[in-house]
Amino acid sequence: MPNRATMKKFFFALLLLSAACMWHCGGDSPKEGDQPLAKVYNKTLYKSALEGVVPEGTSPEDSSLLVSAYMQRWVREQLLMYEAERNIPKDLDIDELVRNYRASLVRYNFEEKIISEKLDSTVTDEELTAFYENNRDQFQLESPIVKCLLIKIPAGASSDDISKLWNSRSEPDAARLENIAGQYATLALLDREKWYTLDEIAAILPKGTLTADNASSRKDGVLNDNDYRYFYRILETAQGKTTAPLDYVRGQATRLILHKRKQDLLEKWNEELYQRELKRENVQILK
Repeated sequence: MPNRATMKKFFFALLLLSAACMWHCGGDSPKEGDQPLAKVYNKTLYKSALEGVVPEGTSPEDSSLLVSAYMQRWVREQLLMYEAERNIPKDLDIDELVRNYRASLVRYNFEEKIISEKLDSTVTDEELTAFYENNRDQFQLESPIVKCLLIKIPAGASSDDISKLWNSRSEPDAARLENIAGQYATLALLDREKWYTLDEIAAILPKGTLTADNASSRKDGVLNDNDYRYFYRILETAQGKTTAPLDYVRGQATRLILHKRKQDLLEKWNEELYQRELKRENVQILK
């Protein structure tokens, strides 16, 4: 791991590189008859550099604002670059940092090519379950989560049909409830398999309706306030500081499995490359 001083030098070099284009591409080689618009020390911004800055059909007022904003950004970046170049640390080897940065980019892109060609991205349910069971400590909940149904409708809207269907357990009625809620509700959470944080649901309901202390016992309710009527039903809860349910962390677990698989793939590929080139005598260990 690079130390703090090395990282500061590296990011300073990146600052210089990122500003270099604006510093050296300010229109210092103008077209014949080109109009200078701004100057910072020996750098000049010419009108030709603004080509494409203003989209066709832009009003004169907006065009003026876009040009002015571009010029202000250019001036500020030239000043930043000027000061950066004046304050280059004596021990900063920019050429070496650029070479290292280039090598990192080349390696990264090549490794991504290997991954795209060779990585098996299929994660079976069996593999996912096994990984989850063997790494339960990685999936601890920070706060409670719930599966729930929730409908929020304006106080003046008709809710008779929703009230009739709310307590039904038949699939056709569930479909009709979803359709009616889509017409009248300002919010309808009707996916029975989706997890939400308790804080997300508590923020929708009247204050104090759901808390970490009562969420597991307060299963169902219909509430009113001055503006809305709320239908809510808690289907399942998982307390904070416990292991998250697998279906809640499925995406996270899948990403972790694939990350490990990528690392193993690259390590194996690198080892095979080393052994192959060693046999071909393209690698020599000189004592």
